[in-house]
Amino acid sequence: MENKTIVTKEVLQIYDKNSQLSHDIDQLEERLKDIHRIDPNLYVEYDVKRGLRDSAGKGVLTGLTEISDVRGIQLVNGRRLPAEGQLFYQGINVKDIIASLNGRKYGFEETIYLLLFGKLPSDQELQFFIHILSELQDLSGRFVRDVVMKASNENIMNAMQRCVLTLYTYDDKPDDISPGNVFRQCLELICKLPLIAVYSYHAYKHFRKDEMLFIRNPEKGLSMAENILLMLRPDGKYTPLEAQVLDVALILHAEHGGGNNSSFTTHVVSSSGTDTYSSISASIGSLKGPRHGGANLQAQRMFDYLKENVKDWENEDEITEQLQMILDKKVFDHAGLIYGMGHAVYTLSDPREVILKEFAQKLSEEKGLQKEFAFYDRVEKIASELIPKHRQMFKKICANVDFYSGFVYSMLGIPEELFTPFFAIARVPGWSAHRLEELINAGKIIRPAYKYVGQHYDYKNLEDR
Repeated sequence: MENKTIVTKEVLQIYDKNSQLSHDIDQLEERLKDIHRIDPNLYVEYDVKRGLRDSAGKGVLTGLTEISDVRGIQLVNGRRLPAEGQLFYQGINVKDIIASLNGRKYGFEETIYLLLFGKLPSDQELQFFIHILSELQDLSGRFVRDVVMKASNENIMNAMQRCVLTLYTYDDKPDDISPGNVFRQCLELICKLPLIAVYSYHAYKHFRKDEMLFIRNPEKGLSMAENILLMLRPDGKYTPLEAQVLDVALILHAEHGGGNNSSFTTHVVSSSGTDTYSSISASIGSLKGPRHGGANLQAQRMFDYLKENVKDWENEDEITEQLQMILDKKVFDHAGLIYGMGHAVYTLSDPREVILKEFAQKLSEEKGLQKEFAFYDRVEKIASELIPKHRQMFKKICANVDFYSGFVYSMLGIPEELFTPFFAIARVPGWSAHRLEELINAGKIIRPAYKYVGQHYDYKNLEDR
């Protein structure tokens, strides 16, 4: 007997009700836009630092930090001039940190130690630290079953937030914000977040996509980069170069000054005296945004579009045409942005991009993807010349770390759903250092001022409004 869908009167009534509700909400939305829209000229009149930036786009000084330094300017005879970008962790150039590894596989772990303790570890200190990290990696079967596996969803960043907040209930001293307890909590989150991210992805693929579920525990003696690849891949296999490249990517994303959106979020939330789980969860929420950590995914999607629409990857005229149409908001997402290009601080170069590009080339050779790497290189070159012309500006535009990170993750077989979560995994050590810095220095609660520019009404004459 043929199955037929029977549309009852009740179903139609529900449909009509929902349709009317949607229409009513749309009307309210238009009203909200009018009510909350502020005249942009008022920002100039009151000298408001929008986005905590001055008129030149430079960040307004809001605090002090010793954790990392981001440089893109040099002083020459008292003049501020563009310079090759530099990034320092606790005073040490990231370029030197990576160059000095010489094949050592615990680079990310060394970086975690550096950010938290202000110095690179000795061999003995590193081995002791690695032992502690490996002991803290464990997630109980109960937590995996009751928290990670339930209410799975495609957005792994949201899943990570939920899991981090739930860890509060598994902590005997969740609200203790003494430095020692916060340090312990931060170490646990640093170690457990890779498992939470990978397991959340597997849960999503199993419960939402009907794929086979497999959960592999991390192995002692492996680096975090190695364990991530081990847990992520069905066969658990990876090459030494793959582990090395992921290790480098984690190092480069670990920290970027106190002024970036998510680290500043850490300072703001921590200054209220709240618990570590709330603080890190808030930072994850900040990083999720497409203007921050989500930019790597947007860059990769842009390249997916370019690969499909540029027929000859070696034809620079064809590449230029497509990039110009992106800038003109005619194609792709119609935002007029070439993702992965430009940075608030770096002008001539982003040191993270320079290093990651080098490793992207090495990995592309191992994967037989030299043609694709060459395509990225051409797009970078053309975009750096095209954007200043399009915007009629003299400032040089350089590629940032998001330009190649998506390509690197793709070559590593990392699914798009985990691009931004891997950024979060890398950034937790930086957030942890900033949280400890905020709590130890115990300043006032961070509370910037907002100027009220609305009207005042007599309560008796509210109908005038």
